[in-house]
Amino acid sequence: MLLRMKHISKRYSNGVLANDDVSIDLAEGEILAIVGENGAGKSTIMKILYGLEQPDGGEIIIRGKPMVFHNPQGAMRQGIGMVQQNFMLLPPFTVAENVVYGNEPRKWGVFFDRKKAREEVRALSERYGLAIDPDLIVKDCSVGIQQRCEILKVLYQNAGIIIFDEPSAVLTPQEVDRLLKTLRLLVEAGKSIILITHKLHEVMAVADRCVVMRGGRQVATLRTGETSVQELSSLMVGRMLTDKVIPQAEKGGCVLDVKNVSLTDAYGQPVLRGCSLHVDSGEIVGIAGVSGNGQTELLHMLVGLLEADGGEIRLNGENTTAMDVRSIRDAGCAYVPEDRNTMGAAHEAILTETLLMGHQYKRGMNRWGVLSYRTAENRFAALLKEYDVRYSSLRQKTGELSGGNLQKLIVAREISHHAKLLIASEPTRGVDIGAMEFIHNQLIEQRSNGAAILLVSSDLSEILKLSDRIYVMYKGAINGEVMREEADSEGIGILMMGGAPHERAV
Repeated sequence: MLLRMKHISKRYSNGVLANDDVSIDLAEGEILAIVGENGAGKSTIMKILYGLEQPDGGEIIIRGKPMVFHNPQGAMRQGIGMVQQNFMLLPPFTVAENVVYGNEPRKWGVFFDRKKAREEVRALSERYGLAIDPDLIVKDCSVGIQQRCEILKVLYQNAGIIIFDEPSAVLTPQEVDRLLKTLRLLVEAGKSIILITHKLHEVMAVADRCVVMRGGRQVATLRTGETSVQELSSLMVGRMLTDKVIPQAEKGGCVLDVKNVSLTDAYGQPVLRGCSLHVDSGEIVGIAGVSGNGQTELLHMLVGLLEADGGEIRLNGENTTAMDVRSIRDAGCAYVPEDRNTMGAAHEAILTETLLMGHQYKRGMNRWGVLSYRTAENRFAALLKEYDVRYSSLRQKTGELSGGNLQKLIVAREISHHAKLLIASEPTRGVDIGAMEFIHNQLIEQRSNGAAILLVSSDLSEILKLSDRIYVMYKGAINGEVMREEADSEGIGILMMGGAPHERAV
């Protein structure tokens, strides 16, 4: 056996038992998937393997020899590499410079040999089927090319065991297909892979075995050929999950009408280019696109955080193009922001204060300008129970919540406005399967009650599942509009890369 992690335990200073007697094996030339809900312990066990965390108990054995890794450098010396979910690249540098960074070939033992670096990276990319131009500047590369650069970095370090942490989170469907092919090619070239992901269809497509974790424990190790997505899902959450049929809702009048809006950045570069869309009462409209194609700026414009250079925005018939945030909220808009940490909450504020955000001017929440904490706590305690937010006290600091619980709190707060327009950006990011199912049901219920919902998500399966219509954004423009009955991942993926709807693979 190439790798054995035996009886690994890890308890943090706050008392959380992240890993409880976990044992994992990895064979030569194997793809092993590790799945589990948010907080299941899968990231911790990989951080221990990569030297980012130290276990309280257990041992790591590589090729029969016990190992202790105090840092990632120690792990890398033993042939362990990790492709991070958030790329660790230097944007102004070339692909070749990023790949060899820290291990640069030298001329006369002193000077960086740029020519040799390009040659080595080109040879490496050809050897592993990762076609890439070594002279490309990273900031000009697509997300898929940047990921290839990250993989080449690990291969350049001569890693035999490669850990992939949620590698498909920001890729188009076509890029995901290429990634899965790359994983197979790496195995054929003699590498062994550990894949951390929450996308079970990818697990079934590429992994040989799958370790399921729940509550810090290893609850099952299964061969993918002997299990199913349904079984893995139920093992992850501890109960059976059912695919709920989404009922059709009766559409009403136009709630949000965006006409030809444009925006340039501080350097005069176009960020949004003539975007037009509408959302009616009783429908969920999705916006698909690779992150960084103008979705965030469009939403910030809709809620008053940015002002358009041109065009018009109407909410419930009222021109809100130049309105401030409070006025747009009062006009009937609620907003689940993409970044829960910096825009959705104040970490030093107590839970009651974070829940009051956007509600502070409502009747009953303040009296003569003084906030009524008792009224707020009575109202919000029931809301948090409904959304299964785990907390110790409404007076605890918001920053003490786990990421998943903070996300559920923000979604609960915004849905409780019962606004005519709900803008939800990445509403299920960082939450587990059970919480995702609950949030989806809440969005569907709001739509059934007549709300207009604008949904932005980097998870294309979420967009396809929930949306009645889908707009696709590419380089700051709307590149297509697709109805639910016509939508599929291949067609949407083509639009996400700037293609036309008819450009399908033969």
